[in-house]
Amino acid sequence: MSTVTVTTWFLEQTSPDDLRPAAAPDGDIRIVRAEVASPEFSRFLYASVGGDIRWTDRLGWSYAQWQELLDLPGTETWVAYDRGTPAGFVELAPHEDGAVEIMYFGLLPAFRGRRIGGHLLTCGVQRAWDLADRTPGRPATKRVWVHTCSKDGRYAMDNYLRRGFRLFRTETEEEAEVETPGPWPGAGV
Repeated sequence: MSTVTVTTWFLEQTSPDDLRPAAAPDGDIRIVRAEVASPEFSRFLYASVGGDIRWTDRLGWSYAQWQELLDLPGTETWVAYDRGTPAGFVELAPHEDGAVEIMYFGLLPAFRGRRIGGHLLTCGVQRAWDLADRTPGRPATKRVWVHTCSKDGRYAMDNYLRRGFRLFRTETEEEAEVETPGPWPGAGV
């Protein structure tokens, strides 16, 4: 089995003032919270956004595992829509230490390169900073962090830096090389 060297970068913001918002793109782009916990929809977003960049860790999850994730207090999914069509998403996961992690963020391939990503990330970071307003008993957010890696989209790191994230750790490791899974098993992208 062949391996590939993967570099992972960990980035953070420690104040809402760190955010440098992107301009909203032209057109009918809306960012909406998915308020109904739907494993089917969440898996669709995950597989459709990550299928061509080798997101594989959740592909084998059962319906119950997806439901358990979505039912965690404070976990939120925000979806970008282009004229009513899902274009991408950002998934927020709160931690007990007052941090909020951007677990997943990205756009479906057909919507990349249209300035939607910067706008979606801006909205996701804003929602991470005000998560306590929507989650009873949740302390105010003290830190928003994310990790990206050399397997992610080619503009991911630049988008995070442009939004005001700062690098705080870098890791490099060898991973087994996997085929691009596509948005569903057997569908190459």
